[in-house]
Amino acid sequence: MTEEQKNNPLHGVTLETILIYLYEYYGWEKLGEKIKINCFTQNPSIQSSLKFLRKTPWARTKVEELYVWLIEKDKSWTK
Repeated sequence: MTEEQKNNPLHGVTLETILIYLYEYYGWEKLGEKIKINCFTQNPSIQSSLKFLRKTPWARTKVEELYVWLIEKDKSWTK
């Protein structure tokens, strides 16, 4: 593993894994409040959200940032 990837919390984590984690943590309604995109607020599903996020870099970035923030927050609670 390169030094650059060693500290990357997204290394080895798929977009699907991130999305499922966020959905299980927040649910669609709360996730749609946190990140205001239609794939979370109008007839949401994992598959339709993945399709949208793979084509929309700015939305994917928001999802990844929320995931990183959440896992960092969770780590601080366990220390």
